Amino acid sequence: MNIYTKKQRWKLVLAFFALLIVSASLWYTNSLVKSIAAEERQKATLWAEAVQKRAKLVKFTNELFEEIKKGERKKAELYAEATRELNSDLQNINFVLKVLQENTTVPVILTNEKDEILITRNLDSTKEKDPKYLSEQLQIMKDLYPPVDVEVYKGIKQKLYHKDSKVFSSIKLVFDSLINSFISEVAINSAGVPVIFTNNDQTKIIELGKIDSSEVNTASKLKAKLIELASQNAPIAVDLGANEINYIFYAQSNLLTQLKWYPYFQFGAIGLFLVIAYVLFSTARKAEQDQVWVGMSKETAHQLGTPLSSLLAWNEHLKSLGVDESITAEMQHDIQRLITITDRFSKIGSQPTLELENVNEVLAKSVNYLKHRTSRNTHYELELPQDVLYSRLCVPLFDWVIENLCKNAIDAMDGKGNLTVKLIDIPEALYIDITDTGKGIPKSKFKTVFEPGYTTKQRGWGLGLSLCKRIIETYHQGKITVLESEVQKGTTFRIELSRS
Repeated sequence: MNIYTKKQRWKLVLAFFALLIVSASLWYTNSLVKSIAAEERQKATLWAEAVQKRAKLVKFTNELFEEIKKGERKKAELYAEATRELNSDLQNINFVLKVLQENTTVPVILTNEKDEILITRNLDSTKEKDPKYLSEQLQIMKDLYPPVDVEVYKGIKQKLYHKDSKVFSSIKLVFDSLINSFISEVAINSAGVPVIFTNNDQTKIIELGKIDSSEVNTASKLKAKLIELASQNAPIAVDLGANEINYIFYAQSNLLTQLKWYPYFQFGAIGLFLVIAYVLFSTARKAEQDQVWVGMSKETAHQLGTPLSSLLAWNEHLKSLGVDESITAEMQHDIQRLITITDRFSKIGSQPTLELENVNEVLAKSVNYLKHRTSRNTHYELELPQDVLYSRLCVPLFDWVIENLCKNAIDAMDGKGNLTVKLIDIPEALYIDITDTGKGIPKSKFKTVFEPGYTTKQRGWGLGLSLCKRIIETYHQGKITVLESEVQKGTTFRIELSRS
């Protein structure tokens, strides 16, 4: 098992445990939130039921108040009837006087048709002789209720005005206080929920609680808010009497809403932190790997320098001894190749100089060199366009890429098969396709093959394709990919370079 496979397995195991921990935490937090939400809903439900019961009490009080109000009116009307009887018929005088005397609560004023005061009853006894006071009281009565007409004799009419008694006024004060208390308790509710108390047609706000007034300061905003609240809870119909139904709209508490989204914000923040940490550690690890690459490459170039100098000297010595020139020429080619390899290693870690090069020629040289140093069972095919194509290259490093790809292809074919190197001209770029008839690569590994440490060879280090990717993408601003592959049928690698 290679190091990359082990690393991938460890990543999967750690990812599984991380997912398990997150899932368990999310489940527990959600369970806790649901429990609190249920408690909140129970509080809101109890509050809504209490509001409905309180509304019934207010309605009953209002109905009682209306009955008392009717009783006050009847007293005034009875007083008017007694006055009429007193003026017209003295047969029932004892009964009439009893009615007049028993009205000890309702303030009344009897006037003629010209509203001139004739008789008063149940007004302030200390001011009954004050014309100004009587005039003020008469105006108050006129504003409150219409007069009761009293026909006293053959078309002669009198008017009886009245106002609320002190007892009735006190009851009214208590009732108004009860109404205001009810509305206040709706707004400042024990359940702590956002609430709106509206009129019958839901166009006017009577009271507002735990909602920003800017959210409902226009008719359209109010309508939208009421729809939103109604979607969460059915509005409470409130009948306070007077033949008018008001409505209470309420929502979940702000705490419950916050708790509902809390797990997602929590794990979102944790996830963001982990992603940032992963990126930072990956960047640091990559930088460390780069330093190792550079150090190893520089050291390799340095170590190769001394034996290369010695080989050059020995080759010259052999020439002077008259050794067969074909042997010394081949040795010279290999020494030159070692010099090129040394040059490649020395360029790793520093930005190489890119020069305008003839890509047709560079590819031809690379393929021809490999032909003479690989198995004769490998059939090379070089397809070049008629036009000469140019791109900015660092030839020693670019040769290294072609060499790596071709050697990997030969290994995949076990030294037997067809190897095609094709240069393709397109308007916006240059494509170099290297195709073999080897073992192929599974589609799931198309990106993995470029990772450091990935290899299928017994003694491989898994660095060749990673180095190719670095040279093409980092130094040449190009792109290298597995274009296509099929197991046991072959693979095509594509290099993309910019035109010049």
